[in-house]
Amino acid sequence: MSESYGDQFQSLSKYQRGRLPAGRLDWARRPPAFKSYPGAPRVALPPPDPAASLARPLGDALRARRSVRSYSPRSLSTAELSTLLWASQGISRLEQGFAFRTAPSAGALYPIETYVSAQNVAGLEAGLYHHDVREHALELVRPGDPRHSLARAALDQDFLAAAPAVFVWTAVFARSKWKYRQRAYRYVYLDAGHIAQNLALAAVALGLGSCQIAALYDDEVNGLLGLDGVEESVVYMSAVGR
Repeated sequence: MSESYGDQFQSLSKYQRGRLPAGRLDWARRPPAFKSYPGAPRVALPPPDPAASLARPLGDALRARRSVRSYSPRSLSTAELSTLLWASQGISRLEQGFAFRTAPSAGALYPIETYVSAQNVAGLEAGLYHHDVREHALELVRPGDPRHSLARAALDQDFLAAAPAVFVWTAVFARSKWKYRQRAYRYVYLDAGHIAQNLALAAVALGLGSCQIAALYDDEVNGLLGLDGVEESVVYMSAVGR
């Protein structure tokens, strides 16, 4: 593989005046907008109450945000986890059949899926969960304490094992490629960044800290989640704790 593949992608995915991709969208082939795990054990989350729990002024949250890599042994509550999931990319309103989210997404295609490594969340069995955005519920993907396996997969960053929860964001690439073709990859990574910033600011508002992580062994994380790494793959992570 050429060492300049990143440069090649940046060049080949540019938009140029008069040379935009042509063609109509094939609505019959649009990928599903949501993912779920039918039959998986489910945990209903408390309804988020952003007016009460995220009342800290935005300016204060921006000034206080920093990368936190040391966490106390205190657990997160399910209410805090619920708020973090909603703030990161939960449904903010339903309007004319559309589910609008708290984070922007190119073409409102929302290619990013959220998984949670629950490592010390009060009342929640340790394991890897998928966030069902529509129902605001967790679906158990892999039972058992994943903290050490996940820390190893994140380039052996041991502080992840001490965090009460680690958010793992994956991309279902076809959702964006359906409209944007190869340029979709640019938008996927931007989407993940929007979501991670929402989480970081919400964590500060809750009196928590977070650290965003892109240094990871992709296929090791994919293996923990049971993903193929092609149709859906990990793109970003965040540890959260006190």
